[in-house]
Amino acid sequence: MKGKLTKKIKGSTERPRLSVFRSLGHIYAQVIDDDKGTTLVSVSTLTLKKSGKKVKNNIEAAKRVGEEIAKTSIAAGIKKVVFDRSGYVYHGKIAALADAARAAGLEF
Repeated sequence: MKGKLTKKIKGSTERPRLSVFRSLGHIYAQVIDDDKGTTLVSVSTLTLKKSGKKVKNNIEAAKRVGEEIAKTSIAAGIKKVVFDRSGYVYHGKIAALADAARAAGLEF
């Protein structure tokens, strides 16, 4: 179910949507092409744990997820995205993820 903010934000093939979700235990980020309805790239603290890195659910973990989503997106040929914070306040983990993704090369 889409919220008020997500209804206004729409990704396209040229500029997909970077959607962020956080739960009590993990933080997730995925790049979505809304025209086709497909997820192009996804990274979470779970995928970082599976790769052997020690990760908690804190601001440092959000920064790591932001860096990884930027690296994998750029590797997939995606440089520009639309940021969808999914109704969360742009503060703390959400801001850390966005800043790390920008620093790693994503434009939004």
